[in-house]
Amino acid sequence: MRYLKNIKKMISIALISIMLLIVGCSNNTNSSTVTKESSATKWYQDLSAQEFKSVIEDPEVFVLDVHTPEQPHIKGTDAVIPFDKLEVNLAKLPKDKNTKIALYCRSGSMSKEASEELITLGYTNINNLEGGANAWKNEGFPVEELVK
Repeated sequence: MRYLKNIKKMISIALISIMLLIVGCSNNTNSSTVTKESSATKWYQDLSAQEFKSVIEDPEVFVLDVHTPEQPHIKGTDAVIPFDKLEVNLAKLPKDKNTKIALYCRSGSMSKEASEELITLGYTNINNLEGGANAWKNEGFPVEELVK
């Protein structure tokens, strides 16, 4: 009899432990969130190719290609600065840190790093093309071919 009580107690403890483990390991983050917040006033936003196209139609938006090596550019690109050379190319960036910047690379990975660097440099209105120029071209939007 005592043996059965001990087994029941061990099974109960095991079940409670498993339940706590499951609850403790559950992740409630929303993976579809597109806004990355670094602080209350500094952020960047991932945009689809269609959203990016709408944003860069505004002539006040600074369009930046951060891919290295150089690639065909989206029409209207204002500057080409490698993602890891932003700090040494501040003269090519807008003086006003609140200027809306729309940036892209080939696939989106370099531009994500560049978005974070721009925030570190004090820029507050960053828009990243999610999926990069590949996503842009997949939507059928044109790029300007490089002259060789």
